Amino acid sequence: MENKAKIITVAGKGGVGKTSICACIVRLLAEKYPDKKILAIDADPAVGLSVALGVDVKLTLDDIRMSIVDSVENGETKEALELLSEARFRIFDALVEQAGFAFLAIGRPESSGCYCKVNSYLKEVIGLLASSFDYVVIDGEAGIEQIQRRVMEKVTHLLLITDQSAKGAQVVTTIKSVADELIAYERVGAIINRVTNPELVSLTRIPGVEILTAIPADAAFAANDIRGASVLELPADSVMLGKVEEALRKMEIL
Repeated sequence: MENKAKIITVAGKGGVGKTSICACIVRLLAEKYPDKKILAIDADPAVGLSVALGVDVKLTLDDIRMSIVDSVENGETKEALELLSEARFRIFDALVEQAGFAFLAIGRPESSGCYCKVNSYLKEVIGLLASSFDYVVIDGEAGIEQIQRRVMEKVTHLLLITDQSAKGAQVVTTIKSVADELIAYERVGAIINRVTNPELVSLTRIPGVEILTAIPADAAFAANDIRGASVLELPADSVMLGKVEEALRKMEIL
């Protein structure tokens, strides 16, 4: 399906600051392009992106999915069919409008009562919704398979996040190889986050992927995080914001 949107998926192993970087991307896009429509999708079950962006989530896509699944399991076929036809409209109830961007939480992973027809339909609805936006930023789960299965098959930019650990680099290398098989993407790049030994940055290698930037530990970000403030409250001269902007420029997103 043709889609005018630039769809940016952020992936990496847990605990490397992927969600914070994703929130920085949303902020930078909103500041740079105030006239563009931006959608942030939280595909991580922890719903951390909502906290990072200061969004109050009341309804997730999985809540809608489970209401349909529950109706089927209770034998209420007619109601289930009605809910399925209404899902396209109900998704707007889950869409939270913020200043400069809209937000959608996918919710927890698929569990019992996993109905492929429901899941594929909701993925189609997300695709239709995304086509109304200029930029879609997805905070993904640890693996790319879930993004492909639960959100959308085509992205334009795949951004891999790692720290300086060998394990972090191995995880994003694996994600890249899985993405090569499962999804279509146009550009791929990596960010090394929470750098404590700048002189060792050159040792981190991800085959076939350009290292766009390395982000040192950021005192302003740490202080902001401790206060429980969102990324939107970071000072404009934040090291993290500056480095994420550098990465986005190299990927020709900004």
